[in-house]
Amino acid sequence: MSLLPTISIIIPAHNQERYIGRCLRSVLNQTYARDNYEIIVIDDASSDRTDYALELFESEIVLIRNQEQLGLPGSLNKGIRKARGRYVIRLDADDYVHAEYLNVLSMHLDLNSQFDAVACDYLLVDDQEDVLQQKNCMDDPIGCGIMFRIDHLIDIGLYDEVFLSREEEDLRIRFEKKYSIERVALPLYRYRRHDNNMTNDEERMNDFAKNLSEKHNGDT
Repeated sequence: MSLLPTISIIIPAHNQERYIGRCLRSVLNQTYARDNYEIIVIDDASSDRTDYALELFESEIVLIRNQEQLGLPGSLNKGIRKARGRYVIRLDADDYVHAEYLNVLSMHLDLNSQFDAVACDYLLVDDQEDVLQQKNCMDDPIGCGIMFRIDHLIDIGLYDEVFLSREEEDLRIRFEKKYSIERVALPLYRYRRHDNNMTNDEERMNDFAKNLSEKHNGDT
């Protein structure tokens, strides 16, 4: 048994009682050796029954409970700082992954020391988990599901907690100024599209896009 896990999976959750169980079951159903990865869940002051859903997995996860809501980037940073693995992944609580996900992505980093991070293609699914579309992770990037070398994330300063949305775009811009993200052309990630997605709120997303453009001088 490894003294330290190779991979740390960071799962922020705020009011995700409906989905968090599905997410965690997919992570626990990996072909990758269980003692080689840890699962860190940050409950960001949920007001629903997320805490009850997490009790079912308490022996399998490292649970951080925020007494006050920090927001997504603050919760992610808290989880990353707790991580012990040399590779780190953000997994959104309403998404889930294929059983070979950890095995395939970690193998690409293990065998290619020049790779700084790897992302896989993904399936866009609805609330019933019907597949809507297959997406190329480079043509239509998402913030979750990328496996980073943790020292590179620390080097660029983690997530900017000013960005309560589009935080993943800001991180990616800063990351790719110094490092690169390689593509794995297999759809191993399941990205859930539903009415509560922040990305469906066009007005708010436009505001965050403006802030992002101003920070990076239009380089978005």
